[in-house]
Amino acid sequence: MSKQEEREKRAKKIVSYLKKAYPVPKTELVYQTPFQLVVAVMLSAQCTDKAVNKATSTIFHTYKTPKDFANASLSVLTKEISTLSFFRNKARAVIGAAKVIEKDFKGIVPRSVPELVTLPGVAYKTANVVLGELYEIWEGIPTDTHVKRFAHRFDLVDRLDLTKISKELEALIPKKDWKYLNNGLVLYGRYVCSARKHDCMEHPLTKIWPKARLRWPKTNAGRKGSGKL
Repeated sequence: MSKQEEREKRAKKIVSYLKKAYPVPKTELVYQTPFQLVVAVMLSAQCTDKAVNKATSTIFHTYKTPKDFANASLSVLTKEISTLSFFRNKARAVIGAAKVIEKDFKGIVPRSVPELVTLPGVAYKTANVVLGELYEIWEGIPTDTHVKRFAHRFDLVDRLDLTKISKELEALIPKKDWKYLNNGLVLYGRYVCSARKHDCMEHPLTKIWPKARLRWPKTNAGRKGSGKL
C-alpha cells in the first residue's frame, strides 16, 4: 500500500469518528449577525474563542452590522479589543473589511471564497469558516492550529503552510466530509487531546493510529497573527 493510500485509509477512520462525535459543525464563537461572525473569526487568530467571546460580549452591543463597524473609530475599537493579540492590526482589518462589504457587497457577507478573501484580514481559513457557519457552504477545509497539529500528528500531510495543508487534506478527504474536519478537530483538540505532551493512548483518535502518541509537532500556526488567516 502506498503512503497516499495509507493516509486515505487513516483519514477515513478519523473522519468517521469526528462525524459521530461532532455531527453538527458549529463554532463556539458567539455572534448575532453575519458580520459579527466574520469579525469574531478574524479576532480569533492566535486567540482562544473564550478570549474573543469575552471581548465581543461588549463590542457586539454597539457594533452589529458592517455599517456599524465601517463607521467605528479606529482608536476606540483598538482600545475595545486590546485584550486580544495583534489588536491594532485586527482593528484596522475589521474596519477595512466592513468598508469593503458596504462598498462592494451592499452590506451583505459574500457567499464565496474568492469574494471573501478580498476583505482585509480574511484569507482561506477565515473565508471557509464563515461560509460553513453562515451558509453551510463547504468550499474547502479551514486549517487552524488544531487542524495543523493533528494533520501532522497523524501523518496526513507534508506541508507546513496553512493553506497548503488545507489543499492536501482536500485531496485526501471526499468533499462530502470536508465540513466535519475543522470543527471536529478543534473541539477534539480543545476538550480531549490538548497540545501539551501527555499520555493520550486511550484517546479515540490515538487508538486509530497509535504512532500518534509519539508525535508532538509544534503548535505554531506558521503565520503571524497580524496577517490574513
